[in-house]
Amino acid sequence: MEFDNILNVDKLIFFTGLALFVFWVCKTSLGRKALLNSAPRRNNMPLYLPFIPFSICFGIIFLVSSIAKTLLSDLQKWQSDFLDNIIICIFELITIALMIFLARIHFTRRLKGFGLNIKTIVKDFFLAFVNLLTVWPLIITAIGLTFYIGEMIWGREYQIEQHQQLKMITEHSQVLSRILIAFTAVVVVPLFEELLFRGLFQTTIRSYIESFRSLLSPQNKSEVEQTIDRHGAWPAIVISSVLFTMAHANLGHRPALFVLGVCLGYSYEKSGSLFRPIFIHAIFNAISVIATLNQ
Repeated sequence: MEFDNILNVDKLIFFTGLALFVFWVCKTSLGRKALLNSAPRRNNMPLYLPFIPFSICFGIIFLVSSIAKTLLSDLQKWQSDFLDNIIICIFELITIALMIFLARIHFTRRLKGFGLNIKTIVKDFFLAFVNLLTVWPLIITAIGLTFYIGEMIWGREYQIEQHQQLKMITEHSQVLSRILIAFTAVVVVPLFEELLFRGLFQTTIRSYIESFRSLLSPQNKSEVEQTIDRHGAWPAIVISSVLFTMAHANLGHRPALFVLGVCLGYSYEKSGSLFRPIFIHAIFNAISVIATLNQ
């Protein structure tokens, strides 16, 4: 009976999300009109700038982690994983501060122009649930297709490997370790990745696409076509989603992560608020952590 109730809840969530997605598709003419009113974020960021925090963070984390494991080679497995999460947490928080500093310098309206306006937090938090619910059927479909293709290639034994952070939660029962992993996954990682991939990468890519297409766009196009060309939001969303997906090592997760990335990028462009994708990402990770702990 309990299992049937869970299945019914899953079906309700899936079909509610599907109805919302179909409504969005119809309302926006298959997405073509979805971002016509999304204003570009004025900035003077050079194309290489997003790679600075990206390289600094991942390079330092790898270096410090390698040195720490060499010096503390007698640690138990849970202690080693705990140390890794502390290092990730500290240096991603430092990089978050760096990205906020860069945004204050390079965006016309500083942090508000970057999409960090505290007045929109409450609205963004509640609408993040709606955005994630709308794209949930696509994420589930991407996971299902990954399983199907994986079984076709590698046989019925194929399984999507569990995310490293979630694997740590299942392997270690220490409360402090689980709290740190959950905090990193639900708070630190969404902040870091959304500031980087949506805030910096997506904005920079969109700005350069807009500049390039404005030079090449012919004058005889319709108003809708000129607006699409001028904004270039969808290409920027797709490219930043590819970068976001490639930053995750597990191949089996990438199709679903790409779908999530498009949702995150769209929500940023549509709302103009970076809090929206941050909340969507945090809710998605929180669902994954809770589901893993309840297994």
